[in-house]
Amino acid sequence: MKTIKSKNNEEFKFAALYCFNIINNPEKRKQSLLRVCKDNKILGTILLAKEGINGTISGSNQSIDKIVQYLRNWKEINNIEVKYSYSSQNGFYRMKVKVKKEIVTMGKPFINSSVTKGTYVEPENWNKLISDENVVVVDTRNTYETGVGKFTGSIDPKTKNFREFPLWADQFATNKLNKNKKIAMYCTGGIRCEKASSYLKEKGFKNVFHLKGGILKYLETIPINESRWEGECFVFDQRVTVNHNLEKGDFSQCYGCKMPLSKKEVEDKKYIKGVTCKYCFDNLSNDQKKRFSQRQKQIELSLSRGEAHIGQTKKIK
Repeated sequence: MKTIKSKNNEEFKFAALYCFNIINNPEKRKQSLLRVCKDNKILGTILLAKEGINGTISGSNQSIDKIVQYLRNWKEINNIEVKYSYSSQNGFYRMKVKVKKEIVTMGKPFINSSVTKGTYVEPENWNKLISDENVVVVDTRNTYETGVGKFTGSIDPKTKNFREFPLWADQFATNKLNKNKKIAMYCTGGIRCEKASSYLKEKGFKNVFHLKGGILKYLETIPINESRWEGECFVFDQRVTVNHNLEKGDFSQCYGCKMPLSKKEVEDKKYIKGVTCKYCFDNLSNDQKKRFSQRQKQIELSLSRGEAHIGQTKKIK
């Protein structure tokens, strides 16, 4: 097992975390959590719902540890799943705590992932499972994520958002032979594949497995020379992607459509920094392009003054 460490004391620590469990009064928890995060100069987004907690935050090493310990002290989520990584830059511009119907939006709030779900597979055992030719490996992420990296031989449902996953699963379930196969699912941090595993169990699938801690825990745990991961992993912060060492990757991001862009795609003539790229150039109106262009100028002006422009990015759904 490898260990991910900060390179120096000035780097920011990232924590991607979630837990499915019953939180009876998320509104009450919201204000106290937001206050503690702000007191410790934590930035990021945390979602609360009656089904649990989900979020990614960044801050100093000591501050992140304080918040994680604070959350572990909640009786509802003392078994919270956390993945760590580091960067020389902060990943967010503000701190937000929101109460939602679901902590990851599938559009199926009746699914109780704290009770019915597939079997966890530890990162150390994942390679053996997916190397079995009789195992169907399913990527539960979205197309803009799967295009950046994936596990060898995995199926891409080609969903634009997680709400579309049940539609794919319903179609997959029409073949009765699939219900007896071993299904191994994964996602970025483990939350989507865990909820997806619950949905498949509800649909009658018997042998459902999901990667505990997701891709991020796998990259944190498995040495590169033993890895079955191909490419980089999309993350929902300013880093855009991380490589196998959980360092900032080589992709940037289009503001117009949120697509991750390779260095070659940034060189395309339709790419305009902060405005558009080849994927959305023909779909954006002139008013949108003008508005995004003005916004980019404000960002560059703020950066030249050494200020942060809090509207620099939006969270991808």
